Order: sequence, then C-alpha cells, then structure tokens
Amino acid sequence: MSLRDGNKLIDKSGAIRKGEELNIEALQNYLSQKGNQFSQITVEQFPGGFSNLTYLIIARDGSEYVRRRPPFGAKIKSAHDMGREHKVLSMLRPVYDKVPEPIVYCEDESIIGAPFYVMERVKGIILRNSPPSNMDLTPDLMRRISENAIDNLAELHSLDIHKHGLIDLGKPEGYARRQVLGWIDRYEKSKTDMLPSIEHVSEWIKNNIPEDNEPRMIHNDYKYDNMVLSVEDPSKILAVLDWEMATVGDPLMDLGTTLAYWGEIDESAALKPFNLTWLPGNLNRQQILERYQEKTGIEVKNIVFYYAYASFKIGVICQQIYARFKKGMTKDPRFGGLIGVVKACGKNGIKAIETNKISNW
Repeated sequence: MSLRDGNKLIDKSGAIRKGEELNIEALQNYLSQKGNQFSQITVEQFPGGFSNLTYLIIARDGSEYVRRRPPFGAKIKSAHDMGREHKVLSMLRPVYDKVPEPIVYCEDESIIGAPFYVMERVKGIILRNSPPSNMDLTPDLMRRISENAIDNLAELHSLDIHKHGLIDLGKPEGYARRQVLGWIDRYEKSKTDMLPSIEHVSEWIKNNIPEDNEPRMIHNDYKYDNMVLSVEDPSKILAVLDWEMATVGDPLMDLGTTLAYWGEIDESAALKPFNLTWLPGNLNRQQILERYQEKTGIEVKNIVFYYAYASFKIGVICQQIYARFKKGMTKDPRFGGLIGVVKACGKNGIKAIETNKISNW
C-alpha cells in the first residue's frame, strides 16, 4: 500500500452540521469538573454515521476525546441508550483490547439536551463508503483486512461471558424470536411506503425462526466503518466502535448482520455504501462464513435465515431514519435517499430465500 501522508488517512472531523449544534459552554463547564484539561475545549463533528451523533473534543492540553449522543428526534430509547453503551465499554475494556477507554457518562439532559458519554479517541483509518483518494486499497490489503475483520468478530464471540460477567448485559433466552418480532414491530411503527419486498421478508423470517444457539457477546453492527485501522498497517484493527446495540445473545444473529452489510461486487448500488467489501481482494460472504466456522468452531446451520433476518433489520434501521427525515425531525440530506436502501435490503433478503444462497459468487 502506498501512503503519501499518514496523517491524511486518519478519520477527520469538521464543522458541526446545522441542526446538530450543542451548548459547548455547558459541556465545557460539566467536563471541567472531571479534569483540568477540559477547562478549555474545542468541539467538532465527525461526518460519518446515520445513528448516534459523534463529536470530537479537543482539550486544552491537546488530548482528544470522542463524545456520543442520541440523534435529534429519536424516540427509540433502547437503541440510543448512552448509559448502557458506556457500561458495555466499561465491562469489555478489561477483557477485549479493541474498545476505546470510556471516560465519563452524563445522564443530565440539561447539559446538552440529551444523555451522552465521552471516551478516548483512537486515531486511525476508518474505511467509509468510498475508497480514500490517498490510499491504495490493493486486493492483497483488502483480503487481509477482510480476514482480520472476521477473525476479530470470532474473537469477540469467543469471550467467556460468564467468567467476565458479560452475561449481565443481555437476556439470551428467546433472543432470536424476540429480535425478529421486535424488528417487525419497529418496521410497522416507522412505515411510510408500501414495500412488497420488505413485507415478504418480514413474513418469511417470522415463520422460520430457529432455536437459539449458545449465547455469546455480540456487537450487532459489525462492519468496516465501525473499525479503526492502523495507519502503519491498515490490516490491523485498533478498535471497534459503535457498541449501541451490543448485547449477549445468539452469535449467528450477529454474523448475519455482518454478512448483510457485506456487499459484493455485483450488488445493488444502494447497498455498496455500507462497506468497501465489494472491492477486489475481499473475501465474499460464503468465504466469510467458512472462515468464521473455522475460527469459532461453531457449526452454522440455516445461514439463509440469519442473512434474511439481518437484511430486514438493516432495512428497518434505514426506514426508521428515513421516517424521522420525512417527518422533519432531522434535516440531514443524506437521509432522504434511504428509502431506496430499504427496498434494496428487501430484495436482497428475497434473493437469498429464493436461491438458498448468501453469496453471488
């Protein structure tokens, strides 16, 4: 890989988006009680992401932190629970070295209008929806990134949830059924258009829910743009971000989500922004499945269910954001085109169900 300037590859923050401003003075006053370095702060916003909002805090001494808060207009408490996300980081940090160090959690909504938490910033490369102009993503590099990504997911799923107390983060009994019915309910509550494809997948997964597998620690949103990669060796994963949906449950539901985000070369254009997994060199979905089984020792049966379920879930996540946009609760113009992503997720789910395959290769 050619690195013209390592610093240019590090994920950049910028001006805070209109409508997503915050009371910087109140934030500074609150944080200054936690450490003298916060007596003077500069705040910027990271551009990526469609869910919880992420801001950069630069302290007086030059140290950098990341602050997370729920999106404006969101009423889905369980999906944007800042206290719980902070707890997940706090419990994982001693046993899994790829989480940022949590610094402080604030539930007082009078500070910035919503609960939030602050964590350390892990500097590195985040592969978003288009290849960086100053980085050569060769087939060899992409293969190594894809292999390490799935190996890291396998490592997460191999943590001893009882020894480390992680079992307290979830209720694994009946997890698959609860998730399927929960996401169907969320879709019904956020529906704006009649979409036959997503409706078909909804009905199919409801009628084909398997028994739960042995519970593991799961991320539930594991994909390239939630990983921080090393500038020196971009195949190395420094940290995994966005633990808002993490819990203890069926690991194959988590694997299904990763596979549903894992776009391939001939995928719908609407799905390619999820990941750069369609670039040459990446393992395909079937190869990801095979490597996961090898690394975890988990025999994956009925993978089409987990893939179809996850396609539906991702569609619902996009539908919820689109519904907020359509109601004027958020002004981010990126959200206006998400209805096309919802349609594409439905079609992907139907294709897997009809062909009994998860990969196009």
